[in-house]
Amino acid sequence: MTHVSTLPYRPCAGIMLINADGRIFVGQRNDSPLEAWQMPQGGIDPGEDAEAAALRELGEETGVMPDKVELIAEAPGEFVYDLPPELLGKVWKGKWRGQTQRWFLYRFHGTDADVNIATGHQEFRAWRWSDPADLPRLIVPFKKALYEQVLAAFAPHLGA
Repeated sequence: MTHVSTLPYRPCAGIMLINADGRIFVGQRNDSPLEAWQMPQGGIDPGEDAEAAALRELGEETGVMPDKVELIAEAPGEFVYDLPPELLGKVWKGKWRGQTQRWFLYRFHGTDADVNIATGHQEFRAWRWSDPADLPRLIVPFKKALYEQVLAAFAPHLGA
C-alpha cells in the first residue's frame, strides 16, 4: 500500500463568484450526504492554465459562461489542504492526498437565470448566494482553514 506522505497533491483551480449584492455563489455537493457547500472548483488538466481551468469548472458546475463574469483578482500563490484520513484512498481513485489550489475572484454580471447547475456532469444538488462571512461554517470542516485563507486573500475586494 502506498504511504499517504508519498502521494502527490491534485492541482486545482477555484472561483469565488460574487454578485452585485456582494454575496458569494455556493453549491451543495451531490456526492455528500452532509449539509456541505462549496465554491466552484476542480482539477487543472495537464497543460491547462489555472485561470482557464477555473472558468471551465465554473461553466461545468454552474452553467455560467465566461461572458457573464469579470476577473477582479487572483489570490497570490497556492492554497493547500489534505484530505482527512477517512477519505484517503476513497476519493480521486486514491491518487491524491489533497489539493493545491489557485483561486480567482470574479464579478458575476448575469442574473440568477444564467445559473444552471443541471449540467452534463452535475456536481451540485442546490445552490445559493451566501454572505462571505458565512463561508467557513458552510464548508466541510477539513476545508475550513483553506476557505478562511481564500477569504483573507480577497478581503480587500469584498467590501465591509
